[in-house]
Amino acid sequence: MPHKHKATLKRVFINNIDSYSSRNIAKFLCKVSLKVMDEEEEQEEEVEEAHHNQAFQMVGTVSNLSDEPPPYILEEYCHPGKEELLSILMECHVILYNISQDADQVEEASWAVKALHDQKEDFTSQKIFVLISTVMTWASSIPLDPEDPELPFTDEIFYCRKAHPSFKKHIDLEKIVVKVGKSVSSHFNCQNREIFSTYVVASGLQYGMGEGIFHFFFKESWLGEATAISIYGDGKNIIPTIHVSDLASVVQNVIEHQPRPYYLLAVDMSNNTMEELVKVIANVLGPANTVNKPFEDIYLNQELTVMEIDSLQVNLRMEATNVENLFSVHWHCEAGLVENVDLVVEEYRLSRGLLPLRICLLGPPAVGKTTLSSKICKHYKLHHITVRDTIYKAMAELEVIVKNPDPDAEEVAAEAQELLNTLNESIDSDDFSEEQLKVLRDKMMSNQCKNQGYVLDAFPTTYKQAEDLFEDEQEDLSEKFTPEFLLVLDATDSFLTDRVINLSEETVQDLGYEPEKFLSRLAIYRDNIQEEKSVISYFEELDVIPVLLEATNGEEPATSLLMHKIFTTLGPPRTYSPSPQEVKEEETRIAEEKMKKEAEERAVEEQKEEEEARNRTARWEEWTQSSEEARMLEELYMDNLTDQMRSYLMKNVVPTLGKGLIECCRTQPAEPLDFLAEFLFRNNPHDHPPRSEDPPENCGFPAPFD
Repeated sequence: MPHKHKATLKRVFINNIDSYSSRNIAKFLCKVSLKVMDEEEEQEEEVEEAHHNQAFQMVGTVSNLSDEPPPYILEEYCHPGKEELLSILMECHVILYNISQDADQVEEASWAVKALHDQKEDFTSQKIFVLISTVMTWASSIPLDPEDPELPFTDEIFYCRKAHPSFKKHIDLEKIVVKVGKSVSSHFNCQNREIFSTYVVASGLQYGMGEGIFHFFFKESWLGEATAISIYGDGKNIIPTIHVSDLASVVQNVIEHQPRPYYLLAVDMSNNTMEELVKVIANVLGPANTVNKPFEDIYLNQELTVMEIDSLQVNLRMEATNVENLFSVHWHCEAGLVENVDLVVEEYRLSRGLLPLRICLLGPPAVGKTTLSSKICKHYKLHHITVRDTIYKAMAELEVIVKNPDPDAEEVAAEAQELLNTLNESIDSDDFSEEQLKVLRDKMMSNQCKNQGYVLDAFPTTYKQAEDLFEDEQEDLSEKFTPEFLLVLDATDSFLTDRVINLSEETVQDLGYEPEKFLSRLAIYRDNIQEEKSVISYFEELDVIPVLLEATNGEEPATSLLMHKIFTTLGPPRTYSPSPQEVKEEETRIAEEKMKKEAEERAVEEQKEEEEARNRTARWEEWTQSSEEARMLEELYMDNLTDQMRSYLMKNVVPTLGKGLIECCRTQPAEPLDFLAEFLFRNNPHDHPPRSEDPPENCGFPAPFD
């Protein structure tokens, strides 16, 4: 065993502390208690007191600063410059650089180890630099014995490793880190690497605590949308893996024990193939079916990075001999993912908050349970379970098995035929058989319902049915599929009767809502609810408090208020947030709906404008016609009036006026108007009747209006 050192509180830096791998390593180290590691002083310290002391203070870089750092982080830094970063590293006892997931950190890690090496003379205390690399720096290594393909690679022959072409920078950095450690050791030989120790930990592909590289397969299985989970390639390649908590435990042991070897492999004992990994994930979490696809198809997957795709092609059988021989690691999943899949799946669900939401919705006939169930399922992405649909679907599946029997499994076909006969006999019965309850129970315990949850619609209706359905000899199993919410939707009898009356005849017959049947079913429901041991009292015994809801009408405002109350009671969805692609698709859908709505509004507006234009044209034509008629009447009136005026003037005014004008022109008085007025006044024919010798009427003066 390596030499032990006296325990002191260590300040630990880790890069990208908000990434999957670094975050989980930081969480693990933050929980490590301060131990007394000096053998001579171990008995003098109070061990129990030491276990309550934190061994590591975690600081690190993040991509974005949070409003409040997580509890496992003492300080976080966002994109510090080199000068600031070096100052931060100089204050730390341990520097962890994790490049197992992010190739962009290779350059910074290379600069950091060199900068620290250059500043070693200024160290006030010992420093440890640990590079967390990846087994991809071994990916192209030549087999040790071509005749023995099962001979594993070990970290004792790390100098023979050969990197995957995409991981050349990783292996170059590994060599730099090892070289720096050796140079310090040779320069400070008397101090035996005490001043600045460097290590490389080559990590297997990491899993657990919410998942890293295998997250795509977990997510695809959990969502249940695919009928089979994809295995890219033949799946025979061996994947070196390690649980991220076990990787953190290895790092902890390196920090505490500072072993002599510079290079350590961190892999579990599994040596599982890609096919084994995907199949076990699909069986426990998904549809239990897998399908092999050409490996080239993986490049169409937008959720996997190029680095992850390269890593999934690795084919290495490895053994971590240094970890096994030097440390007493408290393994979390030493046997690997396949052997510990139930534990890993539970971590996956808890870490990502993917907890099932199980709901039972009850109510009288025609109250709207199915409509409400569909809306809840759509909002929370749950599975809608009705007794009739579930049994019919099971019967259809049994018919397929009976019609296409497997020659090697005749007993399966016989059992399917027997169950099918039993279901056919009991399908029209009001009482539920044990076989029907088993079919319903199997549906509720399917992977899909265990993942997302379900809404059980209109069942059970009695205490006995609830007891038969949910009571199970295995109490733990029963708790995993029993509803956690009971919604009771009710309405007045008159409201329900009105709803049935307004249904189509086809719907009434399909749902069995004929007047006599409906009233009978309604009465039975009311009687069952009023019983001392009702289905509601069964749930109350399980501490499931019923949520009473009232349907008042089917109008949108009332429905929205009802759904708001339900969503408030059930809480936020416990499923994946939309992926970037889903967000984009949803935005596209909303944009299309908006464009469609705007187009419809424009069409209505254009139709309205066209109608107004037609009305304006009609009004204009009507006004024009009316105006023309009025003008013609006015012209006719003016013509008549003009003739009368002309006749009057020619007879009574023009003769005298003409004479006055002629006289005015002949005399040319100083005041012509006064002269003319005086002339007209003196020669008014009404005062002086015309004489026979007077000149003709017009006196040679042209008649006006001619």
